[in-house]
Amino acid sequence: MNKRRAGFGPAALAVLVVALITALVGYGSLTTAAASPAAAAAGASVGCGKAATLASGTHTIQSSGQTRSYILRLPAGYDDTRPYRLVFGFHWLGGTMNDVDSGGTDGYNWSYYGLRKLADADGNGTIFVAPQGTNNGWANPGGQDVAFVDDMLNQFESGLCIDTGQIFSSGFSYGAAMTYALACARPTVFRAVAVYSGANLSGCDGGTQPVAYIGLHGIRDNVLPIADGRALRDTFVRNNQCTPQNPPEPAYGSLTHIVTAYTGCKPGYPVVWAAFDGAGHDPGPIDGSTGDGWHTWTSGVVWNFFTQFQSSPPPTSPSSTPSTTPSTTPSTTPSTTPSSNPPPTGACSATYSTTNSWPGGFQGQVTVTAGSAAINGWTVKWTLADGQTISQVWSGTLTTSGSSASVGNAAYNGSLQPAASTSFGFLADGSPSVPALSCTSP
Repeated sequence: MNKRRAGFGPAALAVLVVALITALVGYGSLTTAAASPAAAAAGASVGCGKAATLASGTHTIQSSGQTRSYILRLPAGYDDTRPYRLVFGFHWLGGTMNDVDSGGTDGYNWSYYGLRKLADADGNGTIFVAPQGTNNGWANPGGQDVAFVDDMLNQFESGLCIDTGQIFSSGFSYGAAMTYALACARPTVFRAVAVYSGANLSGCDGGTQPVAYIGLHGIRDNVLPIADGRALRDTFVRNNQCTPQNPPEPAYGSLTHIVTAYTGCKPGYPVVWAAFDGAGHDPGPIDGSTGDGWHTWTSGVVWNFFTQFQSSPPPTSPSSTPSTTPSTTPSTTPSTTPSSNPPPTGACSATYSTTNSWPGGFQGQVTVTAGSAAINGWTVKWTLADGQTISQVWSGTLTTSGSSASVGNAAYNGSLQPAASTSFGFLADGSPSVPALSCTSP
């Protein structure tokens, strides 16, 4: 995964500082932009039901008097009658659109920060795009990079079948800064954003409306210190009307991570903060080491955060009364969306899928669905196969006894309405297998 970190030598840091100054100067005279034409009511784009005018590969587009480039990645078997989720992946300083699309030295496993592989395994319902920054960065002078995104979106929505309520952005470092700028400037366009090790380098025109937000940052980051990431996060803690708190972060030397879901947020606009120790300026830390790799926990956490949202617009009802107790969890706020299938006959049911695997280990996800009546708490049990051990669980509480594994709900995802679902994930050593799951509710 070296390609994504190579751009941060002394020379590149100097470029980063110059870019920051340029961006802030440019934004000083920029008036607040109107909502993009792409900010239509959530639903199928005008390209649905028409033959696609774009295909996977490298494309160019005219934007702000310049020729800009991007790589488009359509899912296999693209269907022009199916509205697809759309995920942007922005590269870091010195990186390229090809680095994001190809996955660099880790290939397909790390394509789009590991999200593409998870999307393929989860119903093949996502279109990915990797734009190319000017001079391999995202200074966004005069809002040019935001306008570039507007122009791409208009092209995608007219030429492809896009779910306009399912548009997301992710990016690392300078790409994280660009993702933050989009959250500020296009809050009615982007359903949620994932900011990996970011800072305010691309501006924040607007920055007063809510957007679902997950920020990930290392406490050892010596390129963009974690204080920069906290500042970006706090913008949306405020905008999303979450209960302010100082979420816990792992101790130096612990080589672990802590994910905190804020409480009291406006319905439909969660904020999640993931702090880690080990790797420094990096989107792919691995617990228990100072290195990185495609089998990082960050891919699953971000994918779960994005996929909790459905195609309808965010709710507009007032926020519920904030809780006075901070919610600290080992994962993102999960989906509790009613299933389109008939509810199970018991109190709850559980289904399993392998979302990642590598020699000697794998990542699994279990979806819990309530039956015909609401439940307040759940427990999933199964027997581990020979050689399997669970090393980490998020969105649940693990108990093991020999080969028996039991995961109970976390504090925030135990209450489910009839036919609603949530999920938890885990990392395990050994070879993946499909277990026989049982689900009970007290």
